[in-house]
Amino acid sequence: MSTTHLIGGGWDPAAAADLYGPFLESAGTAPVVAAVVLDEGDGGAQFERWAGVLRRTATCEPVPVLVPLGGRLDPAALGDADALLVCGGLTPAYADALAPAAAGVREWLAGGRPYAGFSAGAAVAAERALVGGWRSGGVPVCPEDAAEDLDELRLTPGLGLVPWTVEVHCAQWGTLPRLLSSGAAHGLALDEDTAVHADGDVALVAGRGTAWRVTRDGGAATVTAARAGDRLRWAGEA
Repeated sequence: MSTTHLIGGGWDPAAAADLYGPFLESAGTAPVVAAVVLDEGDGGAQFERWAGVLRRTATCEPVPVLVPLGGRLDPAALGDADALLVCGGLTPAYADALAPAAAGVREWLAGGRPYAGFSAGAAVAAERALVGGWRSGGVPVCPEDAAEDLDELRLTPGLGLVPWTVEVHCAQWGTLPRLLSSGAAHGLALDEDTAVHADGDVALVAGRGTAWRVTRDGGAATVTAARAGDRLRWAGEA
């Protein structure tokens, strides 16, 4: 069974083992990791940021899968890699590049390969991806700097790997109200340097910040804070 690893962003070297270690461990010994990067002209340099973190965390071989801005991921480009990391950047563009390939990506992962998503890569793992925006019905719900070049908050098709709508950079960007405004029945907002590692029906929280679990019953939403070492049920209530 594939494992899924969602990372809320952040570059604290002291948190890297907690964020990436379980992902690399689940990929096997010295795994080849396909790292999908949206290429806005500096894709190679951006790839090296994540490749360096992965190599410092465990013995592995990251390989770049660069998707040009406006292009689409071809799942065949993942080749025979042992694991998939979808990196960060402009979230709406990542969704545009990956969602058309969702079925192919799920099929590629079905053999037991783990998936990790960093920031945008975590957001697009959802069935319905919250990709940005800073207003809901014209009302501000988070800082404009967190809008991802969008005005109204936007939900789009994602990869369909997780049952939660995922928000990232939560404490740092003030995005929890955006998740609440999305109307998602099940949501997960991750602070930077924070991850959830899911194996089967259970997700383990790791890292330095908080994983904010949102559940909705009619018009009422409940928010539960989880920290490193806490467990969440992956397919249902916390």
